[in-house]
Amino acid sequence: MLTANLIDQLLTWPEVTQQPHRFGGIEFRFRGKEIGHLHGDHLVDLTLPKSLRDELVISGRAQPHHMYPDSGWVSVYLTSNEDVTRAIEILRLKYEHLVSIQDE
Repeated sequence: MLTANLIDQLLTWPEVTQQPHRFGGIEFRFRGKEIGHLHGDHLVDLTLPKSLRDELVISGRAQPHHMYPDSGWVSVYLTSNEDVTRAIEILRLKYEHLVSIQDE
């Protein structure tokens, strides 16, 4: 399963928890704020500041969200280990953003 490494990695980050996501799958949270969520073993969704979202989409590191393409949400499809590594990197960006705003 491609996602086992992703789940294991996120749960090593301080104060990250997992819970069922309201639309199915697993949601990852930091201090009550969603980092992102995993649909099955094939798709990660997360919301980002719009400028970062646009940068990731333009560079091809993420796709516009599969349901809300004009929002701040992105989707990362997991078809290879490289996709999982990229998803972890993007989730880490979101995590670090949440940490920084919690510390203010």
